[in-house]
Amino acid sequence: MLQKLLALFIIFLFLARLVWRKKKKEISVNEFLFWLVFWIGAGVLIVGLKQIDQLAIRLGFSSSGIEILLYLGIIILFYFLFRLRLKMQKMEKNITKIVRAIALREKNNGK
Repeated sequence: MLQKLLALFIIFLFLARLVWRKKKKEISVNEFLFWLVFWIGAGVLIVGLKQIDQLAIRLGFSSSGIEILLYLGIIILFYFLFRLRLKMQKMEKNITKIVRAIALREKNNGK
């Protein structure tokens, strides 16, 4: 029970920090909503951990609910990491195109 309260307190701190950053306009509305849903969802999962354990048992998993949540979290992190890598690769290609176009323009203007 103490662990749940500590986790919920930490989530509350993250939510307070999120609202503070939104008020200072350091993050966009979409970013705010994403993190708000994320942290509220994390809080709901922590509160419903016993139900998740029971669901895991009914589905035949040998792991506890918290381990299943950990596995899902790792899968989601790798997915986001993959998407971030694709975006960075696309950005690098666009930067290369822009630099190439600028270099060609400067070469043609220099003649």
